[in-house]
This record gives sequence, structure tokens and C-alpha cells, in this order.
Amino acid sequence: MCICDHTNDNFSVNEVWRPDDNAQPKPRRPGSSDIYRPDVLETIESTIKDLDAELRALSLDIHAHPELRFEEYHAHDAYTEFMTKHGWEVTKQFHLPTAWQATFAHGSGGRTIGINSEMDALEGIGHACGHNLIGISGVAVALAIRAALEKHDIPGKIVLLGTPAEEGGSGKVILLEKGAYKGMDACLMCHPAPGPVGSVSLSSCLALQRLIVEYRGHTAHAALSPWEGKNALDAAVLGYNNISALRQQLKPTHRVHGIFEGKDWVANIIPDYAKFICYVRAPTREEMQETLKRVTPCFEAAGLATGCEVSIEYLGATFDLRQNKALGDEVANVILNKYGSIDYEWGIKSASTDFGNVTYALPALHPGFAIPTVKNGGNHTSAFAESAATITSHNACLDVSKALASTGVRVLADDEFFAKVVKTFKEDELLRGSI
Repeated sequence: MCICDHTNDNFSVNEVWRPDDNAQPKPRRPGSSDIYRPDVLETIESTIKDLDAELRALSLDIHAHPELRFEEYHAHDAYTEFMTKHGWEVTKQFHLPTAWQATFAHGSGGRTIGINSEMDALEGIGHACGHNLIGISGVAVALAIRAALEKHDIPGKIVLLGTPAEEGGSGKVILLEKGAYKGMDACLMCHPAPGPVGSVSLSSCLALQRLIVEYRGHTAHAALSPWEGKNALDAAVLGYNNISALRQQLKPTHRVHGIFEGKDWVANIIPDYAKFICYVRAPTREEMQETLKRVTPCFEAAGLATGCEVSIEYLGATFDLRQNKALGDEVANVILNKYGSIDYEWGIKSASTDFGNVTYALPALHPGFAIPTVKNGGNHTSAFAESAATITSHNACLDVSKALASTGVRVLADDEFFAKVVKTFKEDELLRGSI
């Protein structure tokens, strides 16, 4: 591994850890750059420390009751009861049956900071993406910011959203379209991933387009009169193989993958129906759209070759993470001074999230934080689900939550800093367009 030698106090947010390196990341020693309002960070740390046991119990409760997209009823009730108990104004079933909102305001005027808590799990493997940790991080950040606003008399509003269906349902995209993020000046959340404990990643992610391709043919006796049939399964297989051939001409940072499935398939009947579920990913929304133009003909050609009808449904796209540089630099400064190291290479760089769309709509940040995993036990494995319940992962979650809370308070309290946040967002918008 190559990480800069910390024998002096020169600060660089470009210090990185790469997964193929051998050494362990070294925490940054204090003194490189001043912490904004150390008194505020002390309040944040004290608040999260006092909440530690409650947050741990909440995390394990969610972890023990995994629920699939749009079915997070236990999580909805657990989180809303928790926030109500802590004196927040809670709206249940906020735009969606399992979404929720908790708000708190202090003083008059001021800006609004948004925070997200994810809730859903994965079929068969539970919380194998660590959403139990993401959920309690949102709670920790919100409660810590509130404590800072009250103790230090900082005006502002906090909006914590419980966001369902990140895994395949694009819950945040739906909430964004329904106006759930309206009024937020910035929005924060985090996500666990494999990596060296104590490291926080500010990488982006891949933009994603989901497609459902349906082939419709004609049944026939597979031995007696196969010439009477139009084989929808053959069409799906050809589509799959066409994509396999295309991959050789795609950039290595692009991803195209999927499965095909059918109904009432038996060996002696030519299938008249097959479905291909496909994901197209690329580092940016623009690149994803260009790759999509090359993938679509793969499906159409398969229909043409087999004589099957082809229908393509384009499900909602999710975008790359447009990590706000001003917000990211602030989190990096807190992490390097207090809790660990910063990286721009691992995290969820080659995965996708519906929070990407939020980052296109308003200034936002979505750092990854490392939790311990076994070999080949990364996100979306049963081993990662086990990792998400460990005390080490819990502590890593709370550390990044402290940095996010500190950054959130600065958004509310520091006019000059917020101007940088807005400037960064507008500059990036010119480069990559708006939502």
C-alpha cells in the first residue's frame, strides 16, 4: 500500500489508501488544519457517546429484522418511535408507506440540513449492505447536530429522512420527485464498505440504468415440430451472449450484467416467453447513457434473429455521486485530525446508489466508511451481513457520523463555508449538468 508518511504536519486531502497495497493506513495526527469550532465537535462527540448504547440496540434490532424494498415496516416503526421518544416532530408514511421524516428547528431563520437513513435489506442474505449502520448513522448525525444547535444557540433546521428501497427500488429518486428534499440546503449520509478500519472514502459511484427486456415467441413441441415455434429462451440467451461480446469493446470501468428468467418452462416445449433483467453502469450519467445506446441493439438483434417480439422497459436511472468538494474537504479534515485516514479509491466506487440523484439536485455528500470483512466477504455477501453487526463496525459508523455532524453544523453556522458549498455545486453542475 502507498500512503503518505505522516512524519510532519503537512495536510493533504489527496492522501489515499488503495486496496491492492500492503501496509495499513496511518491515522492523521492532529495539527494539520484547524477543526472548525472544537467546542461544537466536543458537544457532538459527547452526545453520540451518551447515545452509544441506544444506537447499538437500534442497529441490532434492524439487523435482526431484515426487510426488502418497500416492505420496511418494522424499521419504519422502530425509527419513528425512537425519534418520537427523543422529542422530534415525526411524519410517518412520508410520501411512501415505509418512508418517514423527523424534523427539528432551533431559533428563527437559518438554513436546513438534510440527512438520510436507509432501511432495506437484501433477499436471502439480510443486511448484507449494512443499511442497519446507515440507518443509525442518520439518527446519530441528526441528534448530534440538534445538541450542538441547542447548546451553542445556532439557528437552523434538521430534516432526517427514512429512505426505503435503495436496493433495486430507487426509493430516494421517488422521494426526490415527490418533493421530500425540497428546502434542504445540503444533504448528508454515509455507507459501509470493506477497507482498513479507520478509513473513510470520498469516491464516487457508478451511474446505473435498469432495464427489463421481454421476449415473446410461440410455443411448439420441441421434438415433433420445432419449426412451428419461436424460441423466447433462445432470444434471451442470444441477448446475453451479445452483451458478452460487447464487453470486449467497453471500457473496464463500465459494467453490463443481468439475468434472464421465464415461466412454465419445460424441456419438451419451446418457451414462448423470457425476461431479461439488465443493469448498465458507467462512471458518470453521461457515459452510462452512451453505453446504453450500445447495449439496446444487443437485445433487438436477439429478437430479430429468433423472430420474437422484443419490448424494452427502462426503469428509473440512478446517477453517479457528485460528491460536493467543500463538504468532502470538511469531512476529510475532521477525519484526518481526529479519527483515521481518507481515501478516494475504494468505498462504493464500482457500485451504485439512488443517492446519486440527490447529489445532482442539491449539494450533498455520501462518504464510505470501512468495516472489517473476511476475504471475499464484501457488500452483498452473507459475510458482510455478519460484519455489519460487529462492535468494530458500529464504532466506525459512529466516528464517520461525528465528522458528518460537524460538517452539518458548519453548513448551518458558517456563511462563508456554505457559500463555498454552493459555489462548488454550481461549478460541478456546469460540468455534468443538472438533474
